[in-house]
Amino acid sequence: MKRKRTEKLIVIAKGLAGRPYKYGSKPSEAPRYFDCSSFIQYLYKQIGITLPRCAIEQARCGRLVKNKKHLKAGDLIFLHGKSGHYNKKFPMGIGHVVMYLGNGKIIHATSKRIQNYPKIIEKGEVKREPASKILKRKDIVVIKRILG
Repeated sequence: MKRKRTEKLIVIAKGLAGRPYKYGSKPSEAPRYFDCSSFIQYLYKQIGITLPRCAIEQARCGRLVKNKKHLKAGDLIFLHGKSGHYNKKFPMGIGHVVMYLGNGKIIHATSKRIQNYPKIIEKGEVKREPASKILKRKDIVVIKRILG
């Protein structure tokens, strides 16, 4: 059962590659637009798992993965990011979430900020990329396993 859910999660995620990024997108805008955390929330909802809307709250869910070498498909990698949200559990902040697809690949709703004020504008999309792009970074805050 767990394996089928993971396989379904990965198929759905891959099928959304190329969907446009929208900063602060709402769950009602999925699957047309995503930001990083709404993408993860949407994916897990498709397999019957409810996750919070924002990345810092998602990081409280699941089991801790202590070693990057033990990643499994569906694991979530949380990064500090350039701007983030902070709380007592994660005082260093969390600004981005990525899902590990397996086989050395990740998927995430990624963007580049092109305007800050008066309105935040970011351009991007859901992208599949080599996991090494994320795993070599020093700003990984926590890795969590939701499935299993």
